[in-house]
Amino acid sequence: MGEYVIKLPDVGEGVAEAELVEWQVKVGDLVREDAVLAAVMTDKATVEIPSPVDGEILWLGAEIGDTVAIGSPIVRLKVAGDGNVKPETGKPEKIAKAEAPAEAAASKPEAAAAVPRPSPQVAEAQGKPEPFPVVPKSRSQSPVSGAPRFEGEKPLASPAIRLRAKEAGIDLRQIAGSGPAGRIQHEDIDAFLARGPQVAKVSGLARNETIEDIKIVGLRRKIAEKMTLAKSRIPHITYVEEIDVTALEDLRAALNKEKRSGAERPKLTLLPFLMRAMVKAIADQPNLNALFDDEAGIIHQHGGVHIGIAAQTPSGLVVPVVKHAEARDIWDCGAEVVRLAEAAKSGTATRDELSGSTITITSLGAMGGVATTPVINHPEVAILGVNKMMVRPVWDGTQFIPRKMINLSSSFDHRVIDGWDAAVFIQRIKTLLETPALIFVD
Repeated sequence: MGEYVIKLPDVGEGVAEAELVEWQVKVGDLVREDAVLAAVMTDKATVEIPSPVDGEILWLGAEIGDTVAIGSPIVRLKVAGDGNVKPETGKPEKIAKAEAPAEAAASKPEAAAAVPRPSPQVAEAQGKPEPFPVVPKSRSQSPVSGAPRFEGEKPLASPAIRLRAKEAGIDLRQIAGSGPAGRIQHEDIDAFLARGPQVAKVSGLARNETIEDIKIVGLRRKIAEKMTLAKSRIPHITYVEEIDVTALEDLRAALNKEKRSGAERPKLTLLPFLMRAMVKAIADQPNLNALFDDEAGIIHQHGGVHIGIAAQTPSGLVVPVVKHAEARDIWDCGAEVVRLAEAAKSGTATRDELSGSTITITSLGAMGGVATTPVINHPEVAILGVNKMMVRPVWDGTQFIPRKMINLSSSFDHRVIDGWDAAVFIQRIKTLLETPALIFVD
C-alpha cells in the first residue's frame, strides 16, 4: 500500500488561490477514481475537484472557508501500489505539525494519564471539532439558584425522552437530569410532573437564548467583499423615475403570441426591451458604459455594451453577463438572458459568463417594491434597478385611468457621473419604453 497526495490544481488562468467551499468526503471514506472530493470557488465560479485514483481518505488539508494556494496539498489517500509519495518524505506538513504535540505528550505519561486527549486525526475522523474533554458543570455551579442547568445550555436527552416531553408540553431545560453528565431520564420527567401541572406545562412564549455562529464562506463571502468595496469607494447617487409601460406590455403580449415558422423564439419579458433601450441611450451617452479605475484615475469607456443581469440563485447573488448587447435584437437578448439564468441557477455558468460587464440591471421581479437603492457593481459607474409593475390611476387631463406603471431606481458613481447626466440617461430610457416602437427604429 502507498500514499497519494492530491494538490489543488490550476482552476483558472491567472488564479493563484481558491476558497474551499465544500467537502464531499471525510476521513475514512473510500473513493473511486473521478469521484468529486471537494469544491472550490474563485471569482464566483465554483470548480469541483475529482479524485484521480481509487483510495481511502487519510487526511484533509483545509477547512470550509479556508483560502488554499494553487499546488497546495488538500487530500492524502491510501492507495494500492506505491502511490506518488515516498514514505520518508511523503507526510504533509500539516500532519507533521499536528503530530508534534502528541509525540510531546507521549514523553510525559503522567500528564497523559491525568488528561487523556485524542489525537487530531482521531478527532477529525470522529467529526469532533475539539479534542479536549468536556468537564460537566455541577449543579452547585449554576448561576441561578434552583435552576437545573446554565442558561442556554442544551439539555441532554434521548429521542424517546424528547418525544415524551414534546407530547406532554414539557420544557426539558427546566428539568435537572440524574443520568451521566446530567442526562435526563424517564424518572426525572415523572418527578417533574409530580410537582404539579402548573410548572410542567410550557408557555408558548418561552424565551429563546440560543445563538448560532455562521461562518461566511463561499459565494456569500464574495458578495460581502464586493458590496463592501462598492459602498466604501463609490459615492452613490440614486435617481428614481416612474414609467408607463402599458403600451410596452401590449406590444410584448402581441409579440409573444406571434408564431413564425422555422423560428424558435423565447417568451419575451421586460428585460430584453430595457436592454435595447439602454443600448440606444448609451449611444448618446457612452460615458455611462464605462469602468472606473479609481486607483489609476482612469475611466475605461467601452464600445461594446456588456450588460450584467443580477440573478438570485440558491447559493446567492451572481451576475451573468450578456456580451455585446449592441449586436443583439430583442429575441436574441431574451434567449441569452434565459440561457444565462438557467446556467447561473444550476451552477454551471463559466467564469467568462460571470465577468466582463460594463453596466448592470438588477430586478427583484414581483418582489421589487416601490423603490430601491441599488449598489453599483464595482468598478462600473451605473446600475439600473427595476421595481415591480403595478396598475395605478393616472390623470390624463380629464379623468383618472388605470395604467401599468413601474419605477426605475438607478444608481450612479457621482465621482464621474453628474446628476444631470444621470437624469438625461433615465429620461431617454423612459421615452423609449413608453413609446416602444422607437426601440425598433435604427
